[in-house]
Amino acid sequence: MLTHRKPACLSLISLDLPLWSVVETTATLYQKDQQRFHLLLNEPVVMGWEPDGPESSPDPNASRLLWFELSPSRAIATMQGQGGLSYRHLWERGMYGISRYWLRGDDADAHSQIRLRNYTRSLELSGRPLPDRVRLEYELWAGQLQLGRYVLHLEIDR
Repeated sequence: MLTHRKPACLSLISLDLPLWSVVETTATLYQKDQQRFHLLLNEPVVMGWEPDGPESSPDPNASRLLWFELSPSRAIATMQGQGGLSYRHLWERGMYGISRYWLRGDDADAHSQIRLRNYTRSLELSGRPLPDRVRLEYELWAGQLQLGRYVLHLEIDR
């Protein structure tokens, strides 16, 4: 398995809501085979999120790991943090996928799950032999209610 460590920029933009987020970090890219890659990013702490209650304050130097599994037709993103929030998204070009969010409570066995559907409008993985750009356009749905259209864009420096 070939491994490459490079600077990267991940952005999430809503096409119909006032939402825009950018993370600049270092990416570790693992080549699984000719068309499949794993990408590991350090995601900074979400400021204002208090996973252990209002009396705790987040460590601004702490980070969480964001793991992507990428291929030309499918992308999976997983974040399992130390705090109370985790998520997993499955996108497949032209298909409905699942977006799940987990919120962990004070009790080790207490947790809540939010499960949404997403529809992948387009998925582009470009660059050879290693990807240097991923663009994913999708819709997020709760039942019959559309929760917005989003673009996830990842650029990896060569």
